[in-house]
Amino acid sequence: MTMQSDRVVVIGVAGDSGCGKSTFLKRLADLFGEEFMTVICLDDYHSLDRKGRKKAGVTALNPKANNFDLMYEQIKALKGGKAIDKPIYNHETGEIDPPERIEPNKVIVIEGLHPLYDERVRSLVDFGVYLDISDEVKINWKIQRDMAERGHSYEDVIASINARRPDFNAYIEPQKEYADVVIQVLPTQLIEDKECKYLRVRLLQKDHVVNFEPVYLFDEGSTIDWRPCGRKLTCAFPGIKLFYGPDSYYGHDVSVLEVDGQFDNLEELIYIESHLSNTGAKHYGEMTELLLKHKDYPGSNNGSGLFQVLVGMKMRETYEKLIAAEEKVPAKV
Repeated sequence: MTMQSDRVVVIGVAGDSGCGKSTFLKRLADLFGEEFMTVICLDDYHSLDRKGRKKAGVTALNPKANNFDLMYEQIKALKGGKAIDKPIYNHETGEIDPPERIEPNKVIVIEGLHPLYDERVRSLVDFGVYLDISDEVKINWKIQRDMAERGHSYEDVIASINARRPDFNAYIEPQKEYADVVIQVLPTQLIEDKECKYLRVRLLQKDHVVNFEPVYLFDEGSTIDWRPCGRKLTCAFPGIKLFYGPDSYYGHDVSVLEVDGQFDNLEELIYIESHLSNTGAKHYGEMTELLLKHKDYPGSNNGSGLFQVLVGMKMRETYEKLIAAEEKVPAKV
């Protein structure tokens, strides 16, 4: 990716822990180039370490456990092209380690629990995404991970989710309203599926966002239900269903794109890609290529991987529009 401008673009990626942020960030690195993109985990702005939170009786989700003044000052400095000394929160020890030097870069991604929470920090974000995992899917993912990998009991997993829920509802979830794009991961509607093996994934795209044109299926502004399975797309039961149409979300007009079910053969995704418009692809089939590049990543065979790639391509397009606009503005003497 060619990047000549000095403009620093800030991307915010919000969502609960374990909702797929790290996979999404890997997909973004493909699009921007690792050398041009610096990721800042906002856990580093915890003002209270693990012991301090326990003593104060607050969770990491609570704004009282985070230093938003420092977060704002440092992200603003990076956006202004200045280096910072960023604190480090050590997840192993639960303590705050000595800071590290971070130089400004072309793209700064701030990811974590609160990128869109503080109004000042939010004002610095050029493009915001919220990864919204429904309770049913979140519980199933956590059960699979914590029981299999960490030896936790089912009761422990449910208790830990319930303990976080009040703070999640109060401080994390409201950020959805401020995101330009929300990726919702829900249980399928195609069959009864208590284990959430199949997913219904919705891409909510705000209308009237500067430098962002929503992706659409077939015909912009129409309402489309499409089952592409058959000769052009191999689909085992229960198949795949796509939807596109207008909706309202937190009082904003949005364009919704939805994929329910999973793909059997990722090479065939080119057929679906060819019916999508405004994808921000540089060439025919780029979205399919990017998915195939990491077909082992979680969600690659359903709408979550597809929409992560799609949102990444739209972020790149927004970045390029911002840079082009910057280059047209005459420099101040």
